[in-house]
Amino acid sequence: MAIVFDSILVMLKIRLQRVGRKHDPSYRVVLTEVSQGPKSGKFIENLGFYDARTDVRQVKGERVKYWIENGAQISDTVHNILVNEKVIDGKKINVLPRKTPIKKDVPEDIEKKEEVNKEDVAINEPQKETEELKKDIIVEEPVVGEDTIIEEEIVEEKLETEEIDNKVQK
Repeated sequence: MAIVFDSILVMLKIRLQRVGRKHDPSYRVVLTEVSQGPKSGKFIENLGFYDARTDVRQVKGERVKYWIENGAQISDTVHNILVNEKVIDGKKINVLPRKTPIKKDVPEDIEKKEEVNKEDVAINEPQKETEELKKDIIVEEPVVGEDTIIEEEIVEEKLETEEIDNKVQK
């Protein structure tokens, strides 16, 4: 919904504007035009603040309700803050990126059962593998060829050089 502000049709949004320095996140809750970016510093009204490190929030609830009634939209994070402060009624909105799955509350009993099943599978798998390997082993007769004769000669030469080295060391 658009709002006529100073005889101009304007879309308004209540959003967070970062004002903290590096590694010290703190935000203003501001009413601003949709076309203005949060880093522009331009806003119509300051509606409160939120310090992320200490989790301190202060919101002018009456002014926020006034602007919502007059058509201002709310960002998802501000919506969650307003629900926490009980300025508005409703459920929180998932603000995580879409790539991450939504974590559902799983009862502990189900988690324990899944862990037990995984342990059973892990214990039984090595036994199955050894049984399968035994079935796959086929006894093959050694093939005597030029390669095996050459390998035997190399082994004999190594033994001879080791015997010579041992005599020299003594």
